[in-house]
Amino acid sequence: MADGSLAGDGLGSQAMTAQQERTGWAVEQEPAPLEKGEHPSCQDWAVEEEPAPLEKALFPDEDSCSDCSNHDKPGSSLPSFVLEGKTHFPEIFQTSQLLFYERFRAYQDYILADCKASEVREFTAEFLEKVLEPSGWRAVWHTNVFEVLVEVTDVDFAALKAVVRLADPYLCESQVSSFTLECMNELLDLKEHRLPLQELWVVFDDSGIFDQTALAIEHVRFFYQNIWRSWDEEEEDEYDYFVRCVEPRLRLHYDILEDRVPSGLVVDYRNLLSQCEESYQTFLNLRSSLSNCNSDSEQENISMVEGLKLYSEIEQLKQKLKLIENPLLRYVFGYQKNSNIQAKGIRPNGQKVMHVVSSTMMTGLLQSLLRDRLCQEPCKEETEIQFHSDPLSAINACYEGDTVIVCPGHYTVHGTFSIADSIELEGYGLPDDIVIEKRGKGDTFVDCTGVDIKISGIKFIQHDAVEGILIIHRGKTTLENCVLQCETTGVTVRTSAEFLMKNSDLYGAKGAGIEIYPGSKCTLSDNEIHHCKEGILIKDFLDEHYDIPKISMVNNVIHNNEGYGVVLVKPTIFSDLQENVQDETEEDRALKIPTSEEAGTAERVDLEELIQCATGKMELYARSSLSEQVEGNCEIVNELVAASTQKGQMKKKRLSELGITQADDNLMSQEMFVSIVGNQFKWNGKGSFGTFLF
Repeated sequence: MADGSLAGDGLGSQAMTAQQERTGWAVEQEPAPLEKGEHPSCQDWAVEEEPAPLEKALFPDEDSCSDCSNHDKPGSSLPSFVLEGKTHFPEIFQTSQLLFYERFRAYQDYILADCKASEVREFTAEFLEKVLEPSGWRAVWHTNVFEVLVEVTDVDFAALKAVVRLADPYLCESQVSSFTLECMNELLDLKEHRLPLQELWVVFDDSGIFDQTALAIEHVRFFYQNIWRSWDEEEEDEYDYFVRCVEPRLRLHYDILEDRVPSGLVVDYRNLLSQCEESYQTFLNLRSSLSNCNSDSEQENISMVEGLKLYSEIEQLKQKLKLIENPLLRYVFGYQKNSNIQAKGIRPNGQKVMHVVSSTMMTGLLQSLLRDRLCQEPCKEETEIQFHSDPLSAINACYEGDTVIVCPGHYTVHGTFSIADSIELEGYGLPDDIVIEKRGKGDTFVDCTGVDIKISGIKFIQHDAVEGILIIHRGKTTLENCVLQCETTGVTVRTSAEFLMKNSDLYGAKGAGIEIYPGSKCTLSDNEIHHCKEGILIKDFLDEHYDIPKISMVNNVIHNNEGYGVVLVKPTIFSDLQENVQDETEEDRALKIPTSEEAGTAERVDLEELIQCATGKMELYARSSLSEQVEGNCEIVNELVAASTQKGQMKKKRLSELGITQADDNLMSQEMFVSIVGNQFKWNGKGSFGTFLF
């Protein structure tokens, strides 16, 4: 997706030959480049606390623009391009390809600063008065219908409009019909020769005099096309507008350009934005009609009810937009994509096929396969065997009940493993000898929707990803004796899905190693989860439509993660209610802290007797009354009971707007844990367990 197509209404994308230049309001120090899959919110942008003087900060030093090879014209530090079409327009300043931190610096330090939403136009006008040439420059007036060359004679800064006249000679390019000079003059007369600045593209001038003008108009154009929302002025001004709206929306815009957001989420965001804009306009029209109506009629009462419904709908849409715009909340809540993969079912002839994947087949390997896998028992009936050179073609050829055996080798694939039927995918040998590496951009690596899928003995390596290495949308997926070298997040277990992971190694995720959604079931046994941002992220936001996930963790080693070993997400209101009802349920709880001798005895008891639930009353986030009391009067082992008794003593801190996690030793006593035994948490940056309150 070209930047110009978003920032310039299609005009800037007509000449993509220009290099991205560090021009305009650029920071003094460029931030370190992001690794693929790393979120921009995880990096500190090198923006100086004190802005440089305006004249000095507008343009970098001459040496910093030595790479401007697009043209050799002295004076101007900006590149230029020529509009495509039959009309030969003069060259235009190329300003639509500015980098994130250049726009960030301009809006934060020079244009908006700490203004409120109601002050945006005023601050913008003051900025333009300082940098914009009031007259004497030419521009192309660009609309969806035509482009025409005009001359600027004055600027109305308060209205963000320019006073123009047609340039001589008359140049016009129309996509619908030809606009004569007389027609265009009539149109300008209707507009009183005043045009919005964001519709003007400044004609290139090699003297450098109009560079500031071109950049200033670019920032105004980009702001009103990508940042500003028509309802922003009605929002409460508790925080400055830049922090509350501009920064998250700007980050999202560049995350989308750099393919850091799942394609489905981008579609959802744009649909939500369109719905919200449409509903808001309907609401404004309805409110206007009510203000003009003085009678207390039945129709007015009906309109008021409709207005309240619209207002509620708009607020819900705005909250959904904010969740996507906020980089931290977008990561925490994730994207619940509905997989549309269709299962093939059983073959028409009822037969099951064994698929063998090998780039080359030697006689020794074939003999071993026949002995170990293909002819283990005297065959009662013939089994069909199909040979494939790559695992992707084998999986695409599978039906219900098939088996795919991958022989040793390094396989490179460029598509997604979409597994919709119950099949077995197994490596013949050690995981390090059977490597499947994904190349090419895509949302997922392995997408599972089958009823019962089994994967074993394979090493998966992910590159250029947007989503995780393995996503279980529904059904049950078993992963055994595998290695997962991740790029973004690791394994995602969606609502109603079941995931069983045994004797496997997962590492390298820029997000969480395993993300567990409400209503899912996850069993982790004898695994290593390490060198991720977070080890395990449990997305327990307690929506009334979801059940609490059931999680079993036995003998896992979770170590060397940047954040916590395990993080639990829950709403702040829910945490408050748990604390409020804690005193009421104190008598009903029989939590006993065992001595070291008792703890030793407890470790020898059966697994079921080790697992405890110790929570009081719970309340769902969207309900006003308490839910049924949870029966959890039971004992738990050593560390877990001690952590549970500390819960009432810990003073909960609250999140800032973007959220702050804090250590929570009571995490492991939540009722969602079916079984916890023998796990080791080592060298995690923020501790073993944490809670994210939102």
